[in-house]
Amino acid sequence: MTDPNFTRHDVRLENVVKQFGPWKAVDDISLTIKGGEFFSLLGPSGCGKSTTLSMIGGFENPSSGGIYLGGEDVSRQPPYRRDVNTVFQSYALFPHLDIFENVAFGLRRKKLPNAEIQSRVNEMLALVDLASFGKRKPSQLSGGQQQRVALARALVNRPKLLLLDEPLGALDLKLRKQMQLELKRIQAEIGITFLFVTHDQEEAMVMSDRLAVMSKGRIEQVGTPAEVYDHPATEFVASFLGVSNLLPGEIVARGAESTTVKLEDGTIVFVPTAQLAVSGTTVKIGVRPEKFHILEAGETPAPGWNEIEVTAGESVYLGVSHQYLMQSRTGRPVSVYAQNSGRSKNITAGETIRLSWHPEHTFVIEPDPIPPEGE
Repeated sequence: MTDPNFTRHDVRLENVVKQFGPWKAVDDISLTIKGGEFFSLLGPSGCGKSTTLSMIGGFENPSSGGIYLGGEDVSRQPPYRRDVNTVFQSYALFPHLDIFENVAFGLRRKKLPNAEIQSRVNEMLALVDLASFGKRKPSQLSGGQQQRVALARALVNRPKLLLLDEPLGALDLKLRKQMQLELKRIQAEIGITFLFVTHDQEEAMVMSDRLAVMSKGRIEQVGTPAEVYDHPATEFVASFLGVSNLLPGEIVARGAESTTVKLEDGTIVFVPTAQLAVSGTTVKIGVRPEKFHILEAGETPAPGWNEIEVTAGESVYLGVSHQYLMQSRTGRPVSVYAQNSGRSKNITAGETIRLSWHPEHTFVIEPDPIPPEGE
């Protein structure tokens, strides 16, 4: 149930460009985020995600285009008029103030009554599971606890939109995983819009209702984590979000139900026509490593499943699974994740292996254009 004390912004970007001299940090992006969503901007360093966040927060002005919060054009409004708060990677807590006063700082500047400050700060500390920590100093808290204080300080002002700029980057792996679940819980409880920026694919997958994958200042794809992972729209998305096996091929026949693709080694595979979003015939088919089934000697694939032949290479044992690096018949790398379910024998390097998978677990993308020589 969402907190009735909080209202929420929807966010709309229309053809937003941010230019620094000749360089376009953000290159004509349009995006709609629904009120109450946990939405992530995901991409590598320098892709424009933090610049986009800064423009939404009012710390940067767009060179062109419009930014709308709750339907209002805020493109040229200063940050304090946007009803938006930001949580950064650095906690920026006041070391001389206790935790209660750190959280209360913004409310005291607004000169709210003491009783209301007491109530709202206690409510926020309880929300982030720090109800008994009000009298401690920041130096007495762990990194994860300090991050939760920073979150409480941002939320106590009841913003309609919370921006989070890689807020978990300074935490160790265990704390980061804990805070991913905490952030998702907190967002679900209060119900406001969270816009989260990260380069970490797992963070975005765990927390987001939807996400946008960015590259070179542009949005490559928007969708739910499952949509973007299972059906990447571009070669960049397929490679950036998890591990993908991409094999070049040619569409040789399109049917109402099924499309036939001939791989570069001559193997024929089938893809549901409904999943195709390409116009040309030169394509790459993609299969995620965990979608493969390793066929035993003499085993036939399930009816209608695709099959390719590969050569086994190195393997890594991870307890719950084996990870195999194999090669296609044309020498392309193929990764395979196999659950540790008690195979009859181990796979040895150099062995010829047959892999099968359901056609619906295939995605088809257009190859990225080859950059001009010298780039």
